Amino acid sequence: MSGTGQHVHAHLHAQTRTRERRQRLAAEAARLMAEGGIRDFQQAKRKAAQRLGIRDDASLPRNREIEDALREYQRLFVGASQQAELRRRRDAALRALAFFQPFEPRLVGCVLDGTADAHSPITLHLHSDDPDAVPRWLDEHGIPAQSRSHRLRLDHKRDYEAPAWRFAAEGLSFDVSVLPADGVRQAPLSGVDARPMPRASLAQLRALLAEDEIARDHAGG
Repeated sequence: MSGTGQHVHAHLHAQTRTRERRQRLAAEAARLMAEGGIRDFQQAKRKAAQRLGIRDDASLPRNREIEDALREYQRLFVGASQQAELRRRRDAALRALAFFQPFEPRLVGCVLDGTADAHSPITLHLHSDDPDAVPRWLDEHGIPAQSRSHRLRLDHKRDYEAPAWRFAAEGLSFDVSVLPADGVRQAPLSGVDARPMPRASLAQLRALLAEDEIARDHAGG
């Protein structure tokens, strides 16, 4: 084999090894998220790399690759129980969106995208220019909530430290972040792929649940 041929062969071999390491890391990160309740992609990625002894940054999978691996893991190893947890959370999210209607709420995250499991909170975006409106609403309805904050990327240039609250209802955990009122028109960027987050209004979630019901009926029939 000529020198050029050897160089090409070595390059292709290195690419193949890197791709295989990325797949292994994505699969391990997905397993950690599914079994350990880790919700942060970077944390899962770092822990997976540590466990597998991989220190090559080029082998680190993208968040989207981990999300795809998580869906595959849930399909293969969790199945019906994960679907039951997802349905329970989507039903609860529907009631929460109705409850928060004065704040033009949107469902976001794993309950919407279908990767929620028994560890997953229900995550909502609310919209108001009054910083006291949401805590006042929670207090008026007798819902104790823990105050926190959540950093969101409004676009590729602006971050926003959103006031947020965590509370429990129906035996489930809820995380709500409050964005400015005009934020309802433009979703923040996703931590998965830096594109606008998928979000669902009450009507959109109701339609999604109806589609799921039809799909279950067809599968059962």
